[in-house]
Amino acid sequence: MKNLTDSFVYLGHWPSAGSFGFNTDILATNPINLSVVLGVLIFFGKGVLNDLLDNRKQRILNTIRNSDELREGAIQQLENARARLRKVETEADLFRVNGYSEIEREKLNLINSTDKTLKQLENYKNETILFEQQRTINQVRERVFQQALQGAIGTLNSCLNNELHLRTINANIGMFGTMKEITD
Repeated sequence: MKNLTDSFVYLGHWPSAGSFGFNTDILATNPINLSVVLGVLIFFGKGVLNDLLDNRKQRILNTIRNSDELREGAIQQLENARARLRKVETEADLFRVNGYSEIEREKLNLINSTDKTLKQLENYKNETILFEQQRTINQVRERVFQQALQGAIGTLNSCLNNELHLRTINANIGMFGTMKEITD
């Protein structure tokens, strides 16, 4: 290793006129070194940088393509959802219209049924009133008949004496006898 360092030191002491050697002046050699390094980097790094940029570009394009596909899928799902919504709204309107017409039909049926029931109740009421009138008339007739009968019996009992009573009984027995002969 000592030989290697000695050779660099020896190279540093070469005379600069007309020969090749190392310039140890840092300020003079820095721009040259930088330009050489930059030239080497650009020459060899250009392919690597282009590959990195191409890979990045492909990833960006793939991301954009995927985003477009996802957007188109979302748009398609939105259209499907809108179509389903329109269909459901149409069915809801149909159910609502059918429901209203069914309600109207049921209302009319209920009104007709109630009207029929009211007419039947009115008829039953009238029949009950007539029946009660007939029953009351019959009861009044029966009482009048009973009172008239009691009055007649009372009159007969007060007017009849034993002899008249016996003659009436005999006349009635005679009438019953003739009736019996007629029927035989």
